[in-house]
Amino acid sequence: MKITIRTLGELSLHWDDQEVTLPSSKRTRALLVYLALTARPHRRDRLCEILWDQPDNPRGTLRWSLSKIRSLVNHPGKERLQADRERVELLTADIDIDVRVFNRMMDQPWLEVETLKDAELQLQHPFLEGLDLAEQDLFRLWLSAERQDILKLRTRVLARLATHPELSQMEQLEWTRKWEHRDPYSTEAATRLLTLLETLKHDDELNRVSIQLMQRFKTAGIAWSLSERSHSAAAVAAKVVHQPKVSERDLLARQKIQFCTAADGVRIAYASIGSGTPIVKAANWLSHLEHDWNAPTWSPLYRELAQDHRFIRYDERGNGLSDWLVNDLSFDAFVADLETVVDASGVDKFALLGISQGVAVSIAYAVKYPERVSHLILFGGFAYGWRRAGESAKREGEALMTLAETGWGQDSPAFRQLFSSTFMPSADANELTWFNDFQRLTTSPENAARFLSVFGDIDVQALLPQVKVPTLVLHSLGDQTIPVGAGRNIAAAIPNASFIGLESDGHILLGREPASMAFLEAVRDFIAGRYR
Repeated sequence: MKITIRTLGELSLHWDDQEVTLPSSKRTRALLVYLALTARPHRRDRLCEILWDQPDNPRGTLRWSLSKIRSLVNHPGKERLQADRERVELLTADIDIDVRVFNRMMDQPWLEVETLKDAELQLQHPFLEGLDLAEQDLFRLWLSAERQDILKLRTRVLARLATHPELSQMEQLEWTRKWEHRDPYSTEAATRLLTLLETLKHDDELNRVSIQLMQRFKTAGIAWSLSERSHSAAAVAAKVVHQPKVSERDLLARQKIQFCTAADGVRIAYASIGSGTPIVKAANWLSHLEHDWNAPTWSPLYRELAQDHRFIRYDERGNGLSDWLVNDLSFDAFVADLETVVDASGVDKFALLGISQGVAVSIAYAVKYPERVSHLILFGGFAYGWRRAGESAKREGEALMTLAETGWGQDSPAFRQLFSSTFMPSADANELTWFNDFQRLTTSPENAARFLSVFGDIDVQALLPQVKVPTLVLHSLGDQTIPVGAGRNIAAAIPNASFIGLESDGHILLGREPASMAFLEAVRDFIAGRYR
């Protein structure tokens, strides 16, 4: 049975050609379309936060809604709705969703005029009409972003019609006017409009529009000149079809999240994006395969690395999208999980990136499997934990563990702010607020305390002289969480390792600071063999 979901206009679902009655609950319908369009696993508590922040029993309400959705999308022998105690995912590979169909269509190099006209007509309908949930801020933000993407998609359709060779120049002009109106800061639309006005000798309109466009682009700071209209229609059309479309949301959609199972049965979520020389990032605490892409910290670097490499990362057990309810939360388990992810991803040889406590995990892996690691990149790490760093460090670590157990999951971010302000001393208010919320999304209070305890027992000092792969150690010179001396000591103990100090006070780099770009440049040069 074929399932079709239509999101333009009012939401509807069809079995073959028969429309099916949807649940009367707006939140259940919103959940259905959210799962369908995101097409990736979601934690149950996150879904509750997005759609049910008021009920006394949001998890019970979620279960009820999932039961309604299950009857719509599951059929004998086909279980599309995958749900366990922690996660929910709707498998949509064989579900036709109108906006997804239009997006795939627009990647084709040739489309018939009537196909484009029909798409433009359909895209005029409001996206998910009547499904606004005014009191659910997170859902409204997601819905707003989706609607913006629909507007961009419609603009792409108009651009294709404006340059379609089977239309007369007069017809192209009408579509170009609509394109330019829809996308007033597009230099391609401006170029096409002036070219057609000049060709068709619409001199009055040409003069008037030329002045308007020059003033508009000058005010916006966009480089463009009247001479652009000498460009051929074929050149403009080529730009329209092949213009880059990699947005933050596109990257997240292209990221393939999968699960592998560790020897003790714990499911580990891992993701792969991009192509080229593989980079595997060892997991560190405070990660989430979905929400990392919106982070003011590492997300710009992740996106940049994914442009040139196959970038593979995963959520640590007890954290992110991996299983939270685990018996074994230990350093040995962390190393074994990295082994599991590497095997599941199918890479033979790769650069290994370790951050914070992921540095120790990466060192242990590189010593055990030197033939698989081409380059070892370590940032902000330590060779031994706080229980081995003296009585003062022990007292501080024990206090943080106690605070984590009682304060991590509370609505008040006061405790989490301790971590945020130490990890990122130069962060602004918005960045701190984001990171405070992010911490709560990544793990439970109980696991937060367990992680801190494990970190205290880490000790890979004896392994450092055994590292035989090319190694680059980076550390923020003003790191207030792990002092720069810890990074220098690692570099000094690993044979032939190089050390770079970054001009930052952050244990976690902010994507906007120059140190982030310095980090990226150093990593690229190191992998390419331009730095030793």
